[in-house]
Amino acid sequence: MPPAGHRPVDNLDDDDYPAYTMGRAAEMLSTTPAFLRALGDHRLITPLRSEGGHRRYSRYQLRIAARARELVDQGTPIEAACRIVILEDQLEEAQRINEQLRARDSEPQPKTSA
Repeated sequence: MPPAGHRPVDNLDDDDYPAYTMGRAAEMLSTTPAFLRALGDHRLITPLRSEGGHRRYSRYQLRIAARARELVDQGTPIEAACRIVILEDQLEEAQRINEQLRARDSEPQPKTSA
């Protein structure tokens, strides 16, 4: 039973919810299940497993896989494509954190009496 206040439809908005089977994910990306397994072998994405042991992918993982596919289609070896995507993801996260810190530092500081 879902937790109180949680609706199954909420999963439709969750980027990390493992909603897609390997076959569906491969179809959506116009690739093969072998390509998705290779991304897992190179530790780019780690799909969750269903109770039956089947791989399940989230929308976030599909976006990552799509970016890797773009690079491979451009002639980048899969190992290099995976590393590039990992670095791009890390850079995006660092930039987001940096922006948050700048916003926090630009807020007026309360005056303290000494």
